[in-house]
Amino acid sequence: MTNKTVLISGASIAGPALAFWLSRQGYAVTVVERSPELRTGGQAVDFKGATHRTVLERMGILDEVYRRQTGGQDQTIIDATERPLAVMPGEFTGGDVEIRRGDLAELLHERTARDCEYVFGDSITSLTETADGVDVTFKHAAPRRFDLVFGADGIHSTVRRLAFGPEADYVKHLGHYYALVETSEADDFRGPGGTSVMYNEPGRLAATGGPKAPAFFVFASPELGYDRYDTEQQKEILAAAYADGGWRLPELMEAVKRSDDVYLDSISRVTMDTYSSGRVALIGDSAYGNTLGGFGSGLAIVAAYVIAGELASADGDHEVAFRRYEEKFRGYAKIARSANAGPFLAPPTKLRIKLRDQMFRRPLMLRWMLWVTDKFATDITLDDYPALVRAR
Repeated sequence: MTNKTVLISGASIAGPALAFWLSRQGYAVTVVERSPELRTGGQAVDFKGATHRTVLERMGILDEVYRRQTGGQDQTIIDATERPLAVMPGEFTGGDVEIRRGDLAELLHERTARDCEYVFGDSITSLTETADGVDVTFKHAAPRRFDLVFGADGIHSTVRRLAFGPEADYVKHLGHYYALVETSEADDFRGPGGTSVMYNEPGRLAATGGPKAPAFFVFASPELGYDRYDTEQQKEILAAAYADGGWRLPELMEAVKRSDDVYLDSISRVTMDTYSSGRVALIGDSAYGNTLGGFGSGLAIVAAYVIAGELASADGDHEVAFRRYEEKFRGYAKIARSANAGPFLAPPTKLRIKLRDQMFRRPLMLRWMLWVTDKFATDITLDDYPALVRAR
């Protein structure tokens, strides 16, 4: 057991997952989150393959994840007259088990809130490493010193910016944006029997999810300058991107205007030469994020297990542990260095849309793609880390 102090920035998935393992080893864990409260709702995330299931099982939450699963629904691809063109099966987008991001965050928070300190509505403003710790200042709270600091704060990571340099040095815009819009009117845009539907025009997609799921948009665009915390500005960007659209896009944009919950961000990829610098390490999307790449949650859960296990195996020697974490994880995270969901979800031409749709009408092609994704999801050898098992 240890009495070291740890600061984790980010309370979505990677952060609380890491807090889960570290607190059980005796670390005094503080999690700081910019949002004023735990963020609920959001898009569905999924886990696939034996590796993801094994880590969830070792955390003791696999059964609860299954209990809260959304049960990834088939999505009917339609044309402007709502004629069905193809069906994207739930197993393609939902993996072995799918759960809403907010539900997973809530589950992880429940498992860690008693043993960890959560600070909501605050953020880190500076990191200064010394011989025996990291001096941290916050936007609101008083300065503190921690033995280790972890950035689990997503593609737009504050920790990465402070410890490694400007976001532009590590994050590449991949030519598309996506948006999630929570609206009580979403049911009005679903297909017969409440089915999920997906409509494409060249360079843009609009989709309605299952019950309680947000409306989902993807559109091609050069990099935009906007305030990621200004909802009205994001609505204006969406309205401009979907102007003069077919199907029921004008009606859907009116529903977007009436929504109070809009999230818009770029489809981007993070590329890092190293995941750590001194006593600071990155985990999850802050280190190897790839928006809508389909592996983010699995990478986050597995990374938390690996980095905590390496710290336990190295008796808390962070230099050894961070090096081993990177050696074991860089190959596993390689999927994040190549995937680009934008052109697949919002193909640039009518022909590309047609070719994409045809794939879902070819069972052999679909099974091959599912096999490939499962291979990526399991492409790491998990150590048992006896110290983690004992700590449970």
